[in-house]
Amino acid sequence: MEKQILDYSLVPAGLLLMVGYHIWLLFRILKFPNKTVIGLNSLCRTYWVRAMMEDASKNGVLAVQTLRNSIMASTVLASASIMLSSAIAVLMSGRYGDRPFGVVFGDKTALTISIKSFAILVCFLLSFLMNVQSIRYFSLASILISVPINKLPRPHNLTAEYVGTVLNSGSYFWSLGLRVFYFSFPLFLWIFGPIPMFLSSIVLLLMLYSVDVGFESGWPFRAAGPEEVYPRNGDGGV
Repeated sequence: MEKQILDYSLVPAGLLLMVGYHIWLLFRILKFPNKTVIGLNSLCRTYWVRAMMEDASKNGVLAVQTLRNSIMASTVLASASIMLSSAIAVLMSGRYGDRPFGVVFGDKTALTISIKSFAILVCFLLSFLMNVQSIRYFSLASILISVPINKLPRPHNLTAEYVGTVLNSGSYFWSLGLRVFYFSFPLFLWIFGPIPMFLSSIVLLLMLYSVDVGFESGWPFRAAGPEEVYPRNGDGGV
């Protein structure tokens, strides 16, 4: 019973820490985007799309090649996720699906082992779905960004702002897929007990904080509104 208490206390604590951190990060992205790496990257992608679409005939190849690299990264992560999901499903359906692995300090019942395997499986499946969505948006952006909008008959609804939104949507889905992939690490270590799971959650949060938070003094950019990024003028610009 004492070992089961560790699962009932440390595992929820680790999950709450990870969920709470991402809620805080979401608040920072929405309220102070210039102080987060995700917000700054989103702004930089918006400027990049505008620069590429100002002369699509000159920059189209560069833009498509850059987006192709993003598609390849999402494809690799999606492939890894679905392969790991298949491996976990085989373990769950095999004769080792209800047996503990290695030295486990915690609850070793068949129900708990099944819950651990199912949680890891859900993480990998979610990562696969998120990366598939990112591939969809990156593919669409690679088509739209090479369209010479200055040569299209007016009025038309294709603007650099819309293409930037599509590109940012693909990047957000890729980031979510990668986050879910990271989320599976503590759950995987939960197989060996609640203590490794809780400690890995703390280490993961420290690592994510170091790559998520950007200090305003170290970045020359600031959050800009739509009117600043896409000034309205009468010269037929983007």
